[in-house]
Amino acid sequence: MSLLETLQAQTEPVGIDALVSATGLHANTLREHLEGLRDLGLVTRSAAPASGRGRPAWRYAATQESADDPRPEYAGLAVALARVIVRTSPDPARDARAAGVEWGDELAREHGVRAAGASTPAAARRAATEVFARMGFAPTADAEHTEVRLTRCPLLQAAHQHPEVVCSVHQGIAEGLLAAAGDDPAATELVPFAEPGACLLRLGRSS
Repeated sequence: MSLLETLQAQTEPVGIDALVSATGLHANTLREHLEGLRDLGLVTRSAAPASGRGRPAWRYAATQESADDPRPEYAGLAVALARVIVRTSPDPARDARAAGVEWGDELAREHGVRAAGASTPAAARRAATEVFARMGFAPTADAEHTEVRLTRCPLLQAAHQHPEVVCSVHQGIAEGLLAAAGDDPAATELVPFAEPGACLLRLGRSS
């Protein structure tokens, strides 16, 4: 995935540190690419909120003109949810995961993912992967969909700042989808930024 596509998938401006985690590129290389995209009018730059001493860091966003907006409708709500959980919960990861499970069950209803339509664990995993694709994660999976690489994160800046919340929500979504499709979600695991350009979602054991 290109740097521009990564920015186009975001709901808010993204900092260099988050882009390093997402792409695996060196910060200086990213800055050169970003300045080139700015020169083309495809990316804008703004100062991040000040925190402590020193000059505020820059954050970057794709312009409206760069392409059709591929960001999923859920993303803005997810960012707001993450911030509320961080501020109010004594156990943000647990509560975020629980919220994700409920969300996954709702997404299963919206997308017609039910146990009757997924007769095997492998079919349930495929159905869950398809929903993640519709949400904008650009997943690539192995043959049985037990390991799914999520090559796009629509909440990159929030995930970089609060991975215990954002990534727990995403794991919970996967668990809710699998449970709704009739599979056991107990072995579900999300490994944030497992490799340059991708998080790893494990959806259980091969059937």
